[in-house]
Amino acid sequence: MSKITNTFLPTSLKEMKALGWDQADVILFSGDAYVDHPSFGTAVIARVLEADGYKVAVIPQPNWRDDLRDFKKLGAPRLFFGVSSGNMDSMVNHYTANLRLRSNDAYTPEGKAGFRPDYAVTVYSKILKRLYPDIPIIIGGIEASLRRLTHYDYWSNTLKPSILVDSEADLLIYGMGEKTILEVAHQLANGHKLEQLRSIRQLAFIDSNIEKYRKNERNVVLNSFEECCSDKKKFGANFKIIETESNKVNAVTIVEPFADKCIVVNPPLPLPTTEETDNWYKLPFTRLPHPRYKGKNIPAWEMIKFSVNIHRGCFGGCSFCTISAHQGKFIVSRSEESILDEIERIKQMPDFKGYLSDIGGPSANMYMMKGKNEDICKKCHRYSCIYPSICSNLDANHQHINHLYSKIRTVSGIKKAFVSSGVRYDLFIDRGGKDEVEYFENLCRYHVSGRLKVAPEHTSDKVLQRMRKPSFKLFKKLVNQFEAINEKFALKQQIIPYFISSHPGSTEKDMQELANETKKLNFKLEQVQDFTPTPMTLSSVIYYTEEDPYTGEKVYVAKTKKDKQKQLSYFFWYKDKNKTSGIPETKNKKRMH
Repeated sequence: MSKITNTFLPTSLKEMKALGWDQADVILFSGDAYVDHPSFGTAVIARVLEADGYKVAVIPQPNWRDDLRDFKKLGAPRLFFGVSSGNMDSMVNHYTANLRLRSNDAYTPEGKAGFRPDYAVTVYSKILKRLYPDIPIIIGGIEASLRRLTHYDYWSNTLKPSILVDSEADLLIYGMGEKTILEVAHQLANGHKLEQLRSIRQLAFIDSNIEKYRKNERNVVLNSFEECCSDKKKFGANFKIIETESNKVNAVTIVEPFADKCIVVNPPLPLPTTEETDNWYKLPFTRLPHPRYKGKNIPAWEMIKFSVNIHRGCFGGCSFCTISAHQGKFIVSRSEESILDEIERIKQMPDFKGYLSDIGGPSANMYMMKGKNEDICKKCHRYSCIYPSICSNLDANHQHINHLYSKIRTVSGIKKAFVSSGVRYDLFIDRGGKDEVEYFENLCRYHVSGRLKVAPEHTSDKVLQRMRKPSFKLFKKLVNQFEAINEKFALKQQIIPYFISSHPGSTEKDMQELANETKKLNFKLEQVQDFTPTPMTLSSVIYYTEEDPYTGEKVYVAKTKKDKQKQLSYFFWYKDKNKTSGIPETKNKKRMH
């Protein structure tokens, strides 16, 4: 069993000197506070590099508004600067769907706002390029990954070119970057020039010679940035190619012209093995915020400090979700041994009281699911393995996760292991298999904290089709089975459904029907969201173009502040100020939540 270490990576010159370093090999800049936990991307990349022998320092939340001392205090690294906005896109972190500035930031000590800039990756990178023009800058993380090509930027209401253009960074690593960052570090350490790194997979860069890419049949050349700006249909056409290639086992190189240059996005690396993934999770994370914060509360860490991530990737293919574009469609699962080892490390934490807050992943019940015949997967172009129907080649059996849950329940010192991540109920409701029945029953009996959170997203099948989500009828079956399990085992638990307003295709009439449906079920909605277009999703492309790029069909989109607020108000039919005509009263109180 791995033990928790007390050693953090240095964040100051004093800490570097204490380690006997004159210079770091790599310096990582992040928009988040430095929390040395495997749920924080900067910490993972830092530990992966450290394990391979590199001297890594971390500069969290540098001040970009003063004399830039945070960018200068450690000097230049031997190999490169790594830049990330943190665990969130900085614009999603900063603004509500109505473009109001948020008053807090969960990734900052005490939840205070204002400790990272808008477009953090671009701001940090441009500063570093100005201060250290000869040092390579590698950008990565969610903000860079999803902005790797021309994208719609909701906050400026414009199309923006690849973030490589505005940030002036040298290279971009997209997706989960552990293996790619090691290869970049290895080649730079061996004296290779930046131009010699361009064959590395899962890497994007700017090239000035587009013609050499046109001649290679393994490349696909998109419409240019300028063409996308002048013709929304061409932007939509680009997205179809990008989404298809993002979901293929054997993707091609994507090339997108802009001005007299081009963005080149190399294909992703093969999926990491379970053994490789296990090795990353056994690295010596302290699992704590850096001592520089002196006990200050970091809300995002408080939420996940006793959680365990059991797999990566999601094959759901939801129109509004960025997971498959970043983590990939194919599931990469950890071994039971690795997961149980992490639980043993959590048990060592001084304030652990026996409760694991989450045993989950992007979709908690996709653990160990994959294609039965992987040769078929290699030929597949589907964006989802479960929508509009479950693929006949998908091994969606819940046997593996049932066994994992039962193992966790036997661990000494674990009073309760909750599943707080979302579950895909279309993988077990109405499927009839004994493992699926056992999964839902055990989930409700042992792994729900009293409130099961699920995401039907909407009640209108028309809108749900736009979202690539199952019919609301399936959610109703979930509710009925949930109540039957509660009754069978004398449980008093609630379902907390999650809904989205103003998604492309959703009209005010659809929202009124949603209010009717949820009132009939006696749900007083809490988990709701007004749709926010984020880069590299189908929903955002439809929001911008008001057209489905796959069919050419025109789509209604609520865009004005008034229309969006009106749709949002239908969630709260039970509040006097939002009471809406045409919503019938009901006397059935059985399912009041």
